[in-house]
Amino acid sequence: MSTACAEELQLLIRSGWSLIALESSEEDRALGLLRRIAQATERRCITWTLASGLDAREIDSPLEERKAKLAAGSGSGSLNEGVIGISAYEDPAVFAVLDAHRLLDDPMAIRRLRDRLPQIAARRQVVVLLGPVLHLPVELLREAATVELPLPNEAELLSLFERLHEKREAANPSDASSNSQLLSAAARSALGLTGSEAVRVFRKSCAKLRGLNDDAVEEIVREKRRALGRTPALSFHQFDGGLEDVGGLGELKLWLKDRRRAFGNEAQSFGLPTPRGLLLLGVQGCGKSLCAKAVAREWHFPLLRLDLAATFSSGTQSPEQAIREAVLVAESLAPAVLWIDEIEKGFAASESDPSASRVFGAFLTWLSEKNSPVFVVATANDVTALPTELLRRGRFDDLFFVDLPTENERAEIFAIHLRRRGRDPLQFKLADLAAQAARLSGAEIEQVVTAALYGAFAETREVTESDLESAIHDTVPLYDTYEERIKELRDWAKGRARPASVDAKMVELFAER
Repeated sequence: MSTACAEELQLLIRSGWSLIALESSEEDRALGLLRRIAQATERRCITWTLASGLDAREIDSPLEERKAKLAAGSGSGSLNEGVIGISAYEDPAVFAVLDAHRLLDDPMAIRRLRDRLPQIAARRQVVVLLGPVLHLPVELLREAATVELPLPNEAELLSLFERLHEKREAANPSDASSNSQLLSAAARSALGLTGSEAVRVFRKSCAKLRGLNDDAVEEIVREKRRALGRTPALSFHQFDGGLEDVGGLGELKLWLKDRRRAFGNEAQSFGLPTPRGLLLLGVQGCGKSLCAKAVAREWHFPLLRLDLAATFSSGTQSPEQAIREAVLVAESLAPAVLWIDEIEKGFAASESDPSASRVFGAFLTWLSEKNSPVFVVATANDVTALPTELLRRGRFDDLFFVDLPTENERAEIFAIHLRRRGRDPLQFKLADLAAQAARLSGAEIEQVVTAALYGAFAETREVTESDLESAIHDTVPLYDTYEERIKELRDWAKGRARPASVDAKMVELFAER
């Protein structure tokens, strides 16, 4: 049960902290953890809710003179009344205040809680504020310790699934049997879910496929993706290609290949830090997002897309909660690639939200201080919209500039897209096509190939080189529309970012501008 979190909580309680803020969206799991810690530290665990007050089942029969005070905290009311009831209980205890994020705007309750903290500490008691996201009032910031309960790790899920499987086998002996490998695969497949979500997904998958088998494990993955679809800022992505399917960008590819093995124990023993991530700046349609997808496939990591703009448009969660949940899921799936496409749009979308500075401050702090192997790949088309603190060293390992493809890269991109559509690139004069496609981006070259195929298909014949030449002629490059902006982007990148391409002409371009 989240060993590090449990050890931290137990240490805080044993060392005399009287107020703890425990952030978790898994109330039952958090309460189970608090009950075990309370038992280990020889205390009683007592819950308090706005609807029910103190749980009378968890309290010994009070003395007559304390009944009135306890009654104040044992029925519905306010946190202020709850503090009165807590104060009336004199034995060592851990008081879990549920839905605390809804209660921290009562100045009377905050004042009374602060007044009672010395008394609570003297009685070997602790008040634990429990909620998904807790913004402590300034009066409590230096009084409380903040602890975050992470999502279940693989070992926790495996233990949970083993217990569920034993019960299922006892109740359904005719169902297909399983082995330890299948249980381990199921636990890995459920990473990123809360404990209760994992239980529901496991039970549903086994019931649907009559036991735990390979098909049930695949069903767990599908159910997980559906469950995580409720996290508005985060989504799973699947990409079948690797870095070999990305045209050009040789310097960037080399950088990524050098770090392919840097996530294991061998790299740590060698003294290497875990790679943090990349910020890719450059011209739209030149392969930045494609690289993020390809590196996940190359490294065999799950690929998650974080939509920063969606965190401020979700009606179901606050921006703080959406970002926090996305980070928790990413860390629970680590090692993983977290892709943030057009990161500047997320900052622009946040300008109208008063909580934006706090949200992005916390996100930038996570980028700098994260220890989990979550490799962040952020892309941006407009550097002028990026805050300077995002570009500071320490957020990312490196900054690469992705320009329009060079002539050699354009030939490579033509070959990739022709081969992907079942054509032999050697049947076409790629060098001539690349020369004619000057100023086209990689995405525009892909559309050239697609347009040529459509034309040939409409005439019921095979695509020819002339079809590709006609499609190139009909394409208006993005460069022609945004030439000044692209030149400004190149000027900005000179001396600030590494070129993603190793082509000699590209190096000369950087040197000249």
